[in-house]
Amino acid sequence: MRGLRRWWDDTAGGLPATFWYLWSGLLINRAGAFAMLFLSLYLTAARGASASLAGLVVGAYGAGGAVGTLLGGVLADRWGRRTTLLAAHLAAAGLMVALAFSRHLAVIAVLAALVGAVHSMPGPAFVAAIVDVVPEDRRARAFNLQFWAFNLGMAIASLLAGVLAEASFLALFLVDAAATLAAAAVIALKVPETLTGRTRIRVPSGVRRPGLHTALTDRVFLVFVGLTFLLAVLTMQTSTIMPLAMRADGLRPSAYGVVVALGGALIVAGQLFVPRLIAPHRKATVLSVSTGLMALGFGALAVADHLPVYLGAAVVWTVGQMLAAPPNAQINADLAPPELRARYQSVFYLTFPAASFVAPALGGLSLQHLGERHWLVVGGLGVVAAVGHLLAGPSRERRVAALRATADRAEALAGGR
Repeated sequence: MRGLRRWWDDTAGGLPATFWYLWSGLLINRAGAFAMLFLSLYLTAARGASASLAGLVVGAYGAGGAVGTLLGGVLADRWGRRTTLLAAHLAAAGLMVALAFSRHLAVIAVLAALVGAVHSMPGPAFVAAIVDVVPEDRRARAFNLQFWAFNLGMAIASLLAGVLAEASFLALFLVDAAATLAAAAVIALKVPETLTGRTRIRVPSGVRRPGLHTALTDRVFLVFVGLTFLLAVLTMQTSTIMPLAMRADGLRPSAYGVVVALGGALIVAGQLFVPRLIAPHRKATVLSVSTGLMALGFGALAVADHLPVYLGAAVVWTVGQMLAAPPNAQINADLAPPELRARYQSVFYLTFPAASFVAPALGGLSLQHLGERHWLVVGGLGVVAAVGHLLAGPSRERRVAALRATADRAEALAGGR
């Protein structure tokens, strides 16, 4: 019993109530965000769109997401985290209702782009709020729980989406809107504004105001973003190129479902044990090992012809993803100046829509021309990222130490007034 209590303290102990309300809002948000999973099916089955047109509309949703990510970061640093979260959730609920009753494909395409924007806006605000309220020594466990909630919510959404889509597409959109409103209610009632006066930007007259350009010209941060992009390209293989490879190997779509379900089950069952496992090690070392595991898992697909090999490889790369999630999020938070937390988050989050474009666009060509050797290229990218984290680790640590020293001096000056 004592060991269980110690595990719980290491995994979820010492986190403030505001974090748990943010966590609950995120879980509700992800569990209810299922309508867009079936957007392409809805367009072809209910609206008579061709597969190519449906693809363009889904692409509009992705393009909107890229814009929304940057917008959410800027607004969260200007308006505040709570205000941005509420505005995004309320707008998403309204747009989802409009999407449910829209009949014209042009209108649906515009609404899909807008939904993509408001769905992406909360990301930087959620993470910035977590950093605002969680002490630095407990952020790793907070980010681990955030990753777990995200994947648990996605698993729930996938199950609910299938049931609702078979019953009614209208219900699919309306229940999604209701879940979004429920998440907004949790935030409105329980989450205070976490952007305090100490973290708002103050600059002397005549000095250029820090902003998004600061993150976009921060070399140490951009190297980290680049390495995260490589990791995201690896992760995107499971939803973009791997289904094509499995079909070429003569495997049925149900086999692909089993591989994806295995990864989700491992994360839901095992993610809570990760903080204690990685706590004694440097973040750069953990990221190097985790990315190396992903490289090994995807590289193994070069010799995969049967489902058991795919399942074994999935276990390896999923363990890598699980280990990478907490330090990746924590480094991203540590590298951001307090007054620019959400903007830095927005630049970081751009890696995922970028990878979702690059992975299928270049991966399809690679698979077509290289065949199974494509997976050796993917594994090579993972090895590059693993080595990159080891080489970039010291400069990141120096940057974090400098930011901490600046923050300590500011605290001392504020306390001496």
